Amino acid sequence: MKLDNFFTSGWEFNHDQVDLKSTFQMANIALLASAFAFISGISINFIKGMYDFIIIEAIMLFINFVLFFTLRRFKNFLNVATTVITIQCTMLIIYIIYTTSIEDMKFIWIFTYPIVLLYFQRGKKGLYWFVFIVIALILSKVQNIVDTNFSTFELFLIILVLLIIAIIVYFYQVKMNEAASLILEQQKMLLDFNANLEQQVKEKTAQLKELNNSLEKKVEEKVKELMKKDELITVQSKQAVMGEMISMIAHQWRQPLSTITLEISNLQLRRLLGEETSCDMVDEKLGQISDTIVYLSDTIDDFQTYFHPQKQSEEIDLDELLKKAINFVLPRLQKTNINIVIKNLEKINIKTYINELIQVVMILLNNAVDAHLERETKDPKIDILVIDNKQRVSISIKDNAGGISSKNLPHIFEPYFSTKAKNGTGLGLYMSQMIIQKQFHGEVKVQSVKNGTVFTIDILKQIS
Repeated sequence: MKLDNFFTSGWEFNHDQVDLKSTFQMANIALLASAFAFISGISINFIKGMYDFIIIEAIMLFINFVLFFTLRRFKNFLNVATTVITIQCTMLIIYIIYTTSIEDMKFIWIFTYPIVLLYFQRGKKGLYWFVFIVIALILSKVQNIVDTNFSTFELFLIILVLLIIAIIVYFYQVKMNEAASLILEQQKMLLDFNANLEQQVKEKTAQLKELNNSLEKKVEEKVKELMKKDELITVQSKQAVMGEMISMIAHQWRQPLSTITLEISNLQLRRLLGEETSCDMVDEKLGQISDTIVYLSDTIDDFQTYFHPQKQSEEIDLDELLKKAINFVLPRLQKTNINIVIKNLEKINIKTYINELIQVVMILLNNAVDAHLERETKDPKIDILVIDNKQRVSISIKDNAGGISSKNLPHIFEPYFSTKAKNGTGLGLYMSQMIIQKQFHGEVKVQSVKNGTVFTIDILKQIS
């Protein structure tokens, strides 16, 4: 058992029972101290042969032990115990004063009486006990039972000393009670504050959880909206690209179809005019027509491959890939007399999504052509520069169409933003950036240089 629990008779007390706890401690200390005094008195009286006092002290010692153990069984027994202790202390002091001279060392015990009295018997009860002992002391001079060893002056001196000590102890106790009350009040305020703060924290935590759940729901909804928006943009971009491709198919087929029509017309005209046509000449014309039809078939295959969704990366030479992309826009280049040059192209094998990369390169080439046509550039040209960076490769497409203004440059990859005067969807560059970032783990960069613009595609050489 802990020492603190020993002096509180083993009882537990909360923060509001500090005074009760102190009373239990003082009661136990008083019982132990008086028990030690009784044991000492019994021993001394046994040596002196004063057996009558031994019996009285033994009874008082027995009462102390009963009180000591009863306090450990019944918490409400404290008032009875403090009353018994007060009676014992009072009778002891009266006995000492009646039977002992002032010069005797035992006389110092009377100075502890006001302390014990005022601690255990507070308020009016303490006053009553103090009056009782004063009356007992006054009666000591008029009774004939016990011979006292002090004069009347010494009697009043003793009473005066007891009164002074009682007053000092009383005011000290008042101040201590005020301090204890203030401490208890502050503790109560602190506990109330902590309880209030804990409640506020719980409420705020609940609000934050609710807000977090609401934010998660909103974020989820926004993500779904953005996914739908991306899907819509992708569809629109594909439609826009398909329109451009159909236009390119028309350009690609116009000349071959004209050639076929012309050759057939020539044969029919010769026949109408009655001119002889040799078998060799007919075979030659039919061969030319057949070659042209094969060319048209290859063109269809190229466009069909382009529109076919590609799920796996494939090995290809970068030179071959760029030539395929250029072939798509070749009719526009020939029609507008735009010169296109591929620089520093070594043999670089890459493993990539061919169709998607062709789409991005073709979008950049078409944008360059549009810029030249819109600004009517003199000596228009497009330079393609390829740089091998070990694990990565960069493809730069540069035009000399005057460049992009610093005002428009930060917005160039935003959806629906276009610098074209007409026929601009604002989706090409946005989709190009999305394709390169999501599928190629790369980036499309733009830089406005002197008299032109440079778009650079930076991607991994090997995509697994």
